[in-house]
Amino acid sequence: MVIGIDASRANLKYKTGTEWYSFNLIKNFAELDQTNTYWLYLNRAPAPELIAAISSNTNFSFKVLYWPFQAFWTLGRLTLEMLWHSPDVLFVPAHTLPLFSPRKTVNTIHDIAFEYDKTLYRSLKVKTDKAALRPLIDWLVHFITLGHYRSGSVDYLDWSTSFALRHAKKIIAVSEITKQDLLQSYPEARAEKIRVIHNGFNDELYHPVDDEQKITEVLNKYDLDRQYLLYVGRLERKKNTAALVEAFALWKENNPDSNLKLLLVGNAGFGFDEINYIIEEFNLSKEVLMPGWVSAVDLPYIVAAAKAFISPSRYEGFGITLLESLACGVPTAVSNLPVFKEVAGDAVLYFDQNDKKSMVMAIDRVVNDEGLRQELKTKGLARAHQFSWRKCASETKDLLTSL
Repeated sequence: MVIGIDASRANLKYKTGTEWYSFNLIKNFAELDQTNTYWLYLNRAPAPELIAAISSNTNFSFKVLYWPFQAFWTLGRLTLEMLWHSPDVLFVPAHTLPLFSPRKTVNTIHDIAFEYDKTLYRSLKVKTDKAALRPLIDWLVHFITLGHYRSGSVDYLDWSTSFALRHAKKIIAVSEITKQDLLQSYPEARAEKIRVIHNGFNDELYHPVDDEQKITEVLNKYDLDRQYLLYVGRLERKKNTAALVEAFALWKENNPDSNLKLLLVGNAGFGFDEINYIIEEFNLSKEVLMPGWVSAVDLPYIVAAAKAFISPSRYEGFGITLLESLACGVPTAVSNLPVFKEVAGDAVLYFDQNDKKSMVMAIDRVVNDEGLRQELKTKGLARAHQFSWRKCASETKDLLTSL
């Protein structure tokens, strides 16, 4: 069987959740499957990291599909490839489907936060290096979708989700919550068509670390001390990062002698200006640290050295960074989201993400309550062992080959 995979996200240099999902599934497919043939579709030459991930398996090959425009690679060039030379099964792990694809096509949908709160997203227009083409692109999208959509990113997310639910043979949802959200929000969604396969985490990198010399080396690289409360993720409105900064400011007012810092690891997203405003308003420039993107090999040491981990997100489809913190034995506090309860069970401390007082209390307990900290560490390590990219890849491969 020939399995084609849209590997364009796995090929990006700066990866977040969906990109790591794509990359780690491909890496594990290469380790698990010596029988089937895999074609990896890319919009640019493969990165060394991706080449290394499949180097042990000669059944894998790259198909670089060049496209002269900045946008619509999937809808344009990948569609053409499916018309000319399609695989037996197409797997699209983190993107929209091509307009035409094999009858046996599988798409992963990670979340539909845009359906619940559109204010969490900046509705960017389609990228183009020729501004004069933008009105034409907008008109074409409006025409093709029979007047239902424009070319903004929120409309694109809504349309691509609906299109996948109608045209894919199977849909992978990364959590039961995501599956239920799809069934409640899209009339075209069918329960028998949606398979829940939980995400994993890189257990080769994320585990308890006792190499103090290496931890010190990494912390010095980013000019960090050991005393910090850690957040990992995009710095944006969807992740509720601004509320976390304000809650930390309130906690510092109650604990003026504490040298604890708030470390925000991740790139800026929609709503980043709100974070900067709060930092300035509460005079936190020396208390809130933002190193930006951190390399994948360094991040596990930063996680392992954290006093505690916190995620105040307003909406998630799963929560990979949550698993990574549990795997490192770090006491963790998170939003009171159903999906976090699905992933973490009783291994974390929950708080109301819409109530800053609740967040302040959670910070205080996860930092200062030693009994709770030890309980969360023990439970977290046990919970993390229930998930892995190997398990996720194995279940996904079985689904693909069953078609």
